[in-house]
Amino acid sequence: MLITVSHVTRYTYDEPVNYAVQSLRLTPAPFKGQRIVNWQVRVPGGAKSLQFKDGFGNAVDLVTLHVRHSELVIEAGGTVETGDCSGVVAGLAKSIPPRVFLKETEQTRPDSAIRDLAQSVGEKNPLDKVHALAGIVRDRIDYVAGITDTHTGAAAALADGKGVCQDHAHVFISAARTLGIPARYITGYLLMDDGQPADAHHAWAEAWIDPLGWVAFDIANRVCPTDRYVRLAAGLDAGYAAPIIGSRRGGASEKLEVSVAVQQQQNTQQ
Repeated sequence: MLITVSHVTRYTYDEPVNYAVQSLRLTPAPFKGQRIVNWQVRVPGGAKSLQFKDGFGNAVDLVTLHVRHSELVIEAGGTVETGDCSGVVAGLAKSIPPRVFLKETEQTRPDSAIRDLAQSVGEKNPLDKVHALAGIVRDRIDYVAGITDTHTGAAAALADGKGVCQDHAHVFISAARTLGIPARYITGYLLMDDGQPADAHHAWAEAWIDPLGWVAFDIANRVCPTDRYVRLAAGLDAGYAAPIIGSRRGGASEKLEVSVAVQQQQNTQQ
């Protein structure tokens, strides 16, 4: 399937900003189920970006703006050819060992409720275990937008029983790690079944299962990602995989607007 993505992030400031630096994880990586046909990241007015890979293997564009500005626009997008690999993520460039993704973070630190949830999974086969875990997490957390925010941890989300894809992924990751299963947070895009445009990027999780390797789980939608997904970046939690992290000098307050359009490209001729 050919999927086109347009992701525009716009910051406007009540006072001019004198300097800004942005770390952008907005470039997808190729692997067996994902081929990058074309892709571009642009920051109008920004200096030529420094490009590198972080410790998790994500492509990063480091962009600076040295001129006074009242608006900052970050544009990312292109066309990606995807294939359905039943959630198995194979062929990614090797980065760090899977055991690194057993590390606890502030947002994935388990409490007794998360440990109990993980232990309630009775399956012995590791793959069956993580499938069952994904279902239990979704059963325990209703999808309700606006209840949690970017700083909400897994324990708080599970206790409240409401959240969004970020919260489903964090709880799943936290619980999997208590079982000794490496798990990581994934950002990306989802082509909706009804053809409606997405209003933000999406999030899911991957768990390391021998001998398959990394297997993806979209807990919020109760599926393993298919050819309707474009995988963007990975990390220990949402903060490590955040598409945009930046700082500025000046501008007392800011307004953020995000526009995401994900569509299937009908013309398959390249």
